[in-house]
Formats: sequence, structure tokens, C-alpha cells
Amino acid sequence: MEKYSVRLESFEGPMELLMHLIDKNKIDIYDIPIAELTEQYLDYLDQFREFNLEIASEFLVMAATLLQIKSRMMLPKPPKAKEEDDTEEIDPRQELIDRILEYKKYKEISTVLLDMQDMQEKYVTRGPIDFPVHHLPPDNLSMQDLVRAFSNVLALHKELRIPDALVEPEEFTIADQMELLLSMLNKCGGKLSFAEAFHKGNRSELITTFLALLELIKLKSIRVYQLDRFSEIIIQVRVGEN
Repeated sequence: MEKYSVRLESFEGPMELLMHLIDKNKIDIYDIPIAELTEQYLDYLDQFREFNLEIASEFLVMAATLLQIKSRMMLPKPPKAKEEDDTEEIDPRQELIDRILEYKKYKEISTVLLDMQDMQEKYVTRGPIDFPVHHLPPDNLSMQDLVRAFSNVLALHKELRIPDALVEPEEFTIADQMELLLSMLNKCGGKLSFAEAFHKGNRSELITTFLALLELIKLKSIRVYQLDRFSEIIIQVRVGEN
């Protein structure tokens, strides 16, 4: 005997079977020929029984629902009373139509989500990684970096031009500013940010303070460093170092 195979469509639920029949027969969802749809639905259930396949209870519930709607549409309609002439009669198929439309909407959404999932599977995600912080060596802040930082400070301290005849120039010595810097460091626990050291003063005072800073670095009384390349510059007193 020649080998043959019979292929039965598999459906996840009764709504999927209904959608298959509607699409196959190009049925208008808003005007379902309920008798024809019920007949085809029961034919599918008979095919399952023919091959001794177990029919889920939800398929039988839908079959009973279709038969109920079919019977309601076949029954003669009672005559309307005069006061009921203007009331709109409820279509027995309306509840089924609403369920089919809702199911169709969720099927379309699930298709979009599956496409997004297939697209996402092409990429490999990785959690955030904590990169180690590379600290600059304590004395590895170049002179160019210090000059650049000081130039930024001067740019923020633009002072008004006052005639020399009105104000006597105040003298600032490097030695005085060295003592001032060490005093500020002492009050701040031995550590001070570059911005705090130059937060006030006129141009002459700021320049003298910067020269005092360079002199203290030269004498190894203080050290200037950064925790990373883009962090603020820190001035710190050297303790127990030669």
C-alpha cells in the first residue's frame, strides 16, 4: 500500500480556530454567517474525533456557544410592541464579534513583540562593568596642567580697571602667600582644593599666590595631585616626608 499522510491543523485555542475559518473563507467579522461558521467549526472537531485526538473542553464550550447563537438567530422574532419600535435590537452575534476583534488585536500585538524578540536575539547584552580608577601618581601633575588650571582661575576673576591715582597698589610677597597657603591648609585639615586656594583676590594677589604654590612644591612642603584625569586638583601638605 502506498504511504499517505493526513495533516491536521493545530490550534492553540478555539479563538484561533475561528480566526482561521474567518480568514480562510474571507468572512466579514462584522457580518458573520453564523450557520456556515458553526458548520465548519464542528467539521474540524469531527476530524479530531476521527483520529482519536482529545478535544479540549474550551473547544467544546465554543461549539456550544456557536450553536446557541445559531439557534437564537433561527428562532422567529417576537412581534414588537409599539413602545419598543424605536429600540435597537441586540445582535446575538455581537458578543462573539467583540471577542474575535479583541483576540485579533492581541494576536497582532504578539506578532510585533515576537518580531522585536527575534531582532533583540541578534544582540548580546552585558551588565555594567566597574572599570578600575587609575589614580595619577602624587607628583605627576605637570607644570602645564597647573598653568592651564591657573589660567582658568584668572579667566573667572576679571577685575575692573581702576585708575592708579585713586588706589594705592597693595603689595603681596611670595613669602607672605606661602604662609597664607600653609595657614589655609592647616585650617582645612591639611588638604585644600585648587579652586578654594584661588577663590578670591585681585589679579596681582592671585599671581603671587600661584608663585607661592610653585615655591612650596619646589620645597616639597606640599604636593598637588588629581584622583583622576578630570577631577579637581587637590593641594595637600606633605607629612613626614623629606
